Amino acid sequence: MTTEGSPLVWKPEWQALREHQAALTDTHMRALFRDDPERFHRFSIQAAGLRLDYSKNRINHDTLPLLTALARACGLPDATEAMFSGTAINNTENRPALHTALRAAAGSDIRVSGENIVPEVQATLDRMESFVERVHGGELTGFRGDTLTDIVSIGIGGSYLGPRMITEALKPLAREGIRCHYVANIDGTDISEVLRQVRPETTLFLVQSKSFSTQETLANSQLARQWLRDNGASDTDLGHHFVAVTANAAAAREFGIHDDAIFPMWDWVGGRYSLWSAIGLPIALTLGMDHFRRLLAGARAMDNHFRHAPLQDNMPVVMALLGVWYVNFWGADSHTILTYDEYLKNLPNHLQQLDMESNGKRVDRDGRPVDYATGPVIWGGVGANGQHAYHQLLHQGTVLSPADFIIPLNSHNPVANHHATLFANCLAQSQALMQGKTEDEARTELQDQGLPADEVDRLAPHKVVPGNKPSNTLVFDKASPETIGALVALYEHRTFVQGVIWNLNSFDQWGVELGKQLGKPILQQLNEGITDVALDSSTAGLMKLFRGE
Repeated sequence: MTTEGSPLVWKPEWQALREHQAALTDTHMRALFRDDPERFHRFSIQAAGLRLDYSKNRINHDTLPLLTALARACGLPDATEAMFSGTAINNTENRPALHTALRAAAGSDIRVSGENIVPEVQATLDRMESFVERVHGGELTGFRGDTLTDIVSIGIGGSYLGPRMITEALKPLAREGIRCHYVANIDGTDISEVLRQVRPETTLFLVQSKSFSTQETLANSQLARQWLRDNGASDTDLGHHFVAVTANAAAAREFGIHDDAIFPMWDWVGGRYSLWSAIGLPIALTLGMDHFRRLLAGARAMDNHFRHAPLQDNMPVVMALLGVWYVNFWGADSHTILTYDEYLKNLPNHLQQLDMESNGKRVDRDGRPVDYATGPVIWGGVGANGQHAYHQLLHQGTVLSPADFIIPLNSHNPVANHHATLFANCLAQSQALMQGKTEDEARTELQDQGLPADEVDRLAPHKVVPGNKPSNTLVFDKASPETIGALVALYEHRTFVQGVIWNLNSFDQWGVELGKQLGKPILQQLNEGITDVALDSSTAGLMKLFRGE
């Protein structure tokens, strides 16, 4: 999986895009819509229960063919097949990236080191289903025989962000009698606040860590174990209250977790892609295993679309290429996710890790420094709230940050006229970004208010909104396991495609490791005394403040 031929910026397809961008520089989207009444239908795609409207972009009929030509020149079709077939595309760690195998159909044949991994994946799903049924049916109880009512998932990063986002996104489908809580932060406030809400005899802790040595997860798990002991549980009783999802079963056993409560993680799944595995136990316990399987089915539908649809009609490919278009040819260094659904409020947080940990890289797959921009900053939040905050920057600021508007056609809570109002706000914001307000229009508005000429002159520049700001709109009927599964898989594949174009390994994260390495000796010295005379003065000074020296 390498970029074919010459380095990226020397490819003729790249140069053709540069020339095309220069030709479009002075073209406003207002004109594009005026000249093409069919633009909405021409630039929209339907797949896996989602509809993408990408008509509000700085593109004409030539843009996408040029972008897909670049994708082919970068070997995207072959790279896609390499990922799905189990090739070790994570070349720095010599591993496949097979999150798609976690939602593959039973009976599929996907091999790692010559062995079909699908039967083991299916067996794990069956184990999850049995475990969930035993919890829901009251067969598994707390140490005093009480029904388990609270699930506390202890993890961080991908073991936390994805499951939390899904359980919140599908909250209307949650089972009665089960509450799910998440602990990630090493700040003691996080776990302390959760423990105040639960009872020892009715709480099940899920320890979610591939290595079973992640500092934050292990420290919080040890504190939870001590909390149970302090509230009357014996060491034998702890087996009623702990489950592990890990690749290090030996460490989980040493912690006190029984073999039948240890679920596997595999090297060929990265943390930020792991919610489809047993890391998704909080989802299954909260929503039921039937809904978890439906989630997998939605992601599988998007996988099939991504793998087989022509590039120009391929939703993840088109979204990815538009991102490359703005990052590399228009100078955008951020991308905004605007969810017009309260239940999807944490989707931007999940996508931050997915995208920025994958493509926040400065060297290519061969270790050469890149001479082009790579992953943008991903940010955003609940759209309607953002309209009264950071949308100001999107409309009149000096930065270019393409936006994705995400909204269901129907609400789980159809009260009064709220959803129509929400939908109108979403459309109005994307329209405003596209068309803006000219100075002539601003002047006419002010004049219609009866303001004198000097006041019109003074205020008009402040009311101008340039417009021509690009956005996509993603709609679906209603948040369901299938549509949310497809939505998350869409962004996974979008991230992968951009990594292929930029010739990055999207499946390692060495930048995360340095802070962990430096943190261990700093912690030791905070506890035992400062011994490293080579410490920089800032770090040493702050450590002394902490120690009161």
